[in-house]
Amino acid sequence: MDFDLTEEQRAFQTVVRAFADDVIAPGAGERDERHAFPLDQVRAMAELGLFGLPFPAAYGGADAGCMMTCIALEELGRVDQSVGITLSAAIGLGGSMILRFGSDAQKGRWLPAIAAGEAIASFALTEPGGGTDAADAATTATEVDGGWRIDGAKAFITNAGTPLTALHVVTAATEPGGGAAGLSSFLVPAHVDGLVVEAPYRKMSWRASDTRGLAFDGCRVDADALLGTRGRGFPQSLEVLTDARITIAALAVGLARSCLEASVAYARERSAFGRPIGANQAIALKIADMRAAIETARLATYRAAWLADAGRPHVAEASLAKLVASEAAVAAAREGVQIHGGLGVIEESPLARAYRDAKVLEIGEGTNEIHRLILARDAGLPVTF
Repeated sequence: MDFDLTEEQRAFQTVVRAFADDVIAPGAGERDERHAFPLDQVRAMAELGLFGLPFPAAYGGADAGCMMTCIALEELGRVDQSVGITLSAAIGLGGSMILRFGSDAQKGRWLPAIAAGEAIASFALTEPGGGTDAADAATTATEVDGGWRIDGAKAFITNAGTPLTALHVVTAATEPGGGAAGLSSFLVPAHVDGLVVEAPYRKMSWRASDTRGLAFDGCRVDADALLGTRGRGFPQSLEVLTDARITIAALAVGLARSCLEASVAYARERSAFGRPIGANQAIALKIADMRAAIETARLATYRAAWLADAGRPHVAEASLAKLVASEAAVAAAREGVQIHGGLGVIEESPLARAYRDAKVLEIGEGTNEIHRLILARDAGLPVTF
């Protein structure tokens, strides 16, 4: 069993790490403070080819797979979670829906621009009254002459209103009663009549990423806007979310790593009572626990990514990775702030930003409560949800 990265993966990791330090890290705190979407940094990621990672070469992508995507997201997440989630959602949710379920015509129309980072597709699944119960969709799509009419609302949609947003992948009920067997997916252009892109939320976490609601009022799309098979929108979404959970785990590992690295450096240089605080067992044990949790989370994350790239079942493994990595990130941020003391709670401190950003990792792409239920069901318990 080989746990080493390949030579190609190590070289890629080195490039992205340097890019994250030199291009993404500067100004990350200021962008977070201003809730400013990192447009320049997103364009720089596009130039580096990061938006093309999972897409086939035929569409201008790198055909790199989940492992390489996780390597990139860990490095980006180490310095700026908002930039990381912008990339993760763009390629792992909206773009992935088109890649997996789109017709040749749909893929040919949208994927080259998405892979080049010139266009972003949001993934509009969550609704104001639905949350974790994604199958309970109040948004409807009704057949009309020549197409579909969409009515309803979506909430907490990442990349819904960026300057690069060109498309929304929208789930809506097409069958009576909706439910898991009654949802379908649609490609809705960003500027179609009947679609209102709401003002961005002011968030505690991922403050520089773009997150908004969408409202549909008689929104008309053509017949060819249907993505894949009618009535298969819910299982399509679950399939895409499985791999997206692995990328969230990679972001979490990156955040936890940043907290560990900052805490080790501070514990070595900060002195109290005549010696570095890292010489005190209370501090040393915190750092040891952080390291243990991070290494465990990374192993779980990269194992899930390896299974995904191998085409093997990995639903439970993806949930496991997301669960342990997000909780490792929350713990690392909490203990990192504690080690830094008063400096850790000052907004200019990267630890304060990490503390805020860590919490949403336990919520996005399925709450950790849901992932515990998935693992319990996978273990053989008669859990229903």
